[in-house]
Amino acid sequence: MSDTHNWSPESLRRQFPILDRKVHGEPLHYLDNAATTFSPECVHEAMSRYENHYRSNVQRGVYQLGVESTEAYEEARNSAAKFLNATSADEIIFTSGTTFSVNLIAYCLSQSFKPGDEIVVSVAEHHSNFIPWQRLREQCGVEMKLIPVLANGSLDLSQLDTIITDRCRLVAVSHISNVTGSITDLKHITGLAHRQGALVFVDGAQATPHGPVDVQALNVDFYAFSGHKSYGPTGVGVLWGRRELLDALPPFLTGGGMIERVTAQTTRYLSGNRRFEAGTPPIAQVIGLGAALDWLMALPWQEIRDYEQKLSGRLLAGLLDIQGLRLLGEQAVTHRAPIFSFDIESCHSHDVCQILDDYGVALRGGHHCAQPLMDALGLVATSRASIAVFNNESDIDALLVALNKVLEVLR
Repeated sequence: MSDTHNWSPESLRRQFPILDRKVHGEPLHYLDNAATTFSPECVHEAMSRYENHYRSNVQRGVYQLGVESTEAYEEARNSAAKFLNATSADEIIFTSGTTFSVNLIAYCLSQSFKPGDEIVVSVAEHHSNFIPWQRLREQCGVEMKLIPVLANGSLDLSQLDTIITDRCRLVAVSHISNVTGSITDLKHITGLAHRQGALVFVDGAQATPHGPVDVQALNVDFYAFSGHKSYGPTGVGVLWGRRELLDALPPFLTGGGMIERVTAQTTRYLSGNRRFEAGTPPIAQVIGLGAALDWLMALPWQEIRDYEQKLSGRLLAGLLDIQGLRLLGEQAVTHRAPIFSFDIESCHSHDVCQILDDYGVALRGGHHCAQPLMDALGLVATSRASIAVFNNESDIDALLVALNKVLEVLR
């Protein structure tokens, strides 16, 4: 994909052999990318090279295979640093995914939290960026304050300056909502948070599939994302944190690979990112993630985003034309990511998605691990379509045609 002049939607699709398969005899129209994206062939090839040619553990082996494994592993760290515009690869921690990353930061920060401290979280968060902070309220006696949402599910930041006080220690928000596709105004939030001396943690799981992220420009303190939502393998993710903050945090898990010296009486830990990578890491997955991020960085993102907006506009117009359909999030494609959750009057989302599957259309139905948001909007569940770089107009049209079939059955 380095030759961006030759880019086309079909050339991209050819890098995903899984798109050639059929479901129930129908062509596959995969629109559940907010849950998990497919991986291009280069990711599988990178993982296969590791498994077939130099599989060995990292960091401590001085023999050739060990050296090659460590070099590939650390090169993936460099790729992650470039993808996020980190100041150094030393700020990159490999985890099992965003959920692990949130829990890591929550535990490490909690060691310095005390009763009376405040944490600010939005009502729209994925459970992974909600429950860990809720537990800290129970365990440490900190107060958890909530950023409310508007009627469409987007964040209501109108009273944020009163929500974030001088007692706030941390603000935890998503970059892009996994339900509404709303893009969070991070610069506004970080400005208010830092003014009060609070840190900002960002769940970037839904942002990274749509291009490289600049954590310096966003001015956040921690940023996490998952490989399997960013065209990479499952079971791996990235946590970025400012180096001075990582050096000040206690370790989360202990064991091999994160120590400087152990005696019978005491242990001295490594500093920086290595302090948080205890044990044998998911080496093949990390190498695969590095390949996915390199692949993403080589894409012509202005063209890709224009194309995604074109598909989004086609889908948006079709959804809004359905009588009794309630669409969450902004109703202009220029103000949202290509994630579309909707509720159809008298139709349960599980029934909708089950019937769509009969036509080869894959959507997600349920509360999307965002029950506080559903409660705030008076909903139980929604159907969700999410677009990736490999989707095309045929996928959008197949969904809209199949939705008409759904209505014939359920109404």
